[in-house]
Amino acid sequence: MLITEMLARNFRVYGDETALIEREPSTGKRFSITWKEFYHQSNQLANSLDAYGIKKGDRVVILMMNCIEWLPIYFGILRAGAIAVPLNFRFQADDIKRCIQLSGANAIIFGEEFVGRINESKSVLDQTVHTYLFSGALMEKPAFAAWYPDVLTGHSIDEPDVALDLLDGAGIYFTSGTTGHPKGVFLQHRHLEFSCYVENRHHNQVHGDNFLCIPPLYHTGAKMHWFGNLIVGAKSVILKGVSPKAILEAVSEEQATIVWLLVPWAHDILVAIENNEINLNDYNLDQWRLMHIGAQPVPPSLIQKWTQIFPNHQYDTNYGLTEATGPGCVHLGVENYYKVGAVGVPGFDWECRIMDESMNPAAMGSPGELLVKGPGVMKEYYKNPEATAQTIRNGWLFTGDIARMDADGFIWLIDRKKDIIISGGENIFPNEIENFLMTNNKILDAGVIGVSDTRLGEIVAAVISLKPGIKMSEEEIIQFCEALPRYKRPRIVFLGEVPRNPTGKIEKPKLRQRYAGI
Repeated sequence: MLITEMLARNFRVYGDETALIEREPSTGKRFSITWKEFYHQSNQLANSLDAYGIKKGDRVVILMMNCIEWLPIYFGILRAGAIAVPLNFRFQADDIKRCIQLSGANAIIFGEEFVGRINESKSVLDQTVHTYLFSGALMEKPAFAAWYPDVLTGHSIDEPDVALDLLDGAGIYFTSGTTGHPKGVFLQHRHLEFSCYVENRHHNQVHGDNFLCIPPLYHTGAKMHWFGNLIVGAKSVILKGVSPKAILEAVSEEQATIVWLLVPWAHDILVAIENNEINLNDYNLDQWRLMHIGAQPVPPSLIQKWTQIFPNHQYDTNYGLTEATGPGCVHLGVENYYKVGAVGVPGFDWECRIMDESMNPAAMGSPGELLVKGPGVMKEYYKNPEATAQTIRNGWLFTGDIARMDADGFIWLIDRKKDIIISGGENIFPNEIENFLMTNNKILDAGVIGVSDTRLGEIVAAVISLKPGIKMSEEEIIQFCEALPRYKRPRIVFLGEVPRNPTGKIEKPKLRQRYAGI
């Protein structure tokens, strides 16, 4: 079933029930829409896009912060038969220009935060873009754009007469760019349908559930986790704020049952509780049944602390990548908490392999590249056949992640292939050292990189962010690391910020440039 058909069914069955809620803690504002309003807004946008000359297969960019309009806009683009191109809201003008040129976008729907960046590249964008729709509300509308609410007015709330098929193009999602320029991942409607079933199978959403959505909606992770609610017509909360207080207030006041956190946010909640900045007795959290984490390796020490404080929570972690339609090709499973630290087993309808450098199956417990195969594997990198051929071979997606498999068949993520440090001929996996550093109660965040060394080739350097109000010297950190094997110990320690992207992944290129000058 197309996800646009799932929305239409929710309108028919649950029309007057709440579909989406937006909370903005900084202003205290709260908005909500029903499934009927969601469905009608999407159809109005689809019909207005048709009036602007957007036809089936055309590409429409979404460049917006999380808000209650985001998902109706996304569905409106799909219902028009167009291909949605969500862009990272951290992209600067050059990245925006590059992605729009690659996609050949015909229209852009953008928020007020992006006016300057679009203006900076508009002469180039105009080569393909003929329609600009402005969704902002707090500033004057740019002269070159139509205002999104006005565009909806006067257009039919009925579905447009555009036939859709599961093999039609649905989205071009750009990779995070943590290892180079973003590449366009081309997904079809069948990929989006499959992700609904995967997410619901893994986390068992029912109509009474309420998903608290915090990560950016342009990313496959947030949206594909929300798909587990879409398929059962369950409501969701879009939270525009990531402070511990804002998260717990939203869970309490909206009675959220499922929360997907990134590692930094979970850390912040634990630190706030530890520092008595948060009193859990002030919140109604009894209905909160599942906390799950994805998008990056999860330090086992974090989950052990979490379950001590929230002993009644189910916990799950999901491994995924944009090229596999987001999360779920590997998942731990709520029943496998005893394996915390592993990313899990192959997800619903997925297969996994771990291969050594000679492309033979890696021995049990030995590191190798993780390969995945299933209905969620992307169609291609858009207009990049060379990269597609390198990444998809005989139906297997080469993830670029190094993992190992234990005797029970559980997969343990070790690190990115490109991030391995080679010191004196030894392969060192930064994530192992980062996990060790995170066991120190004074450390808030840690990132590990290799620094050039004349004798050893590379040596280990650690960038450490300390918890608020905590003091710890570089020498103390090096002494703490004496518990590691000698060749894995950081030789250099920097005290500073660990840069992460909006989905929580450490931005290793920025880390290297900032602290190692490479």
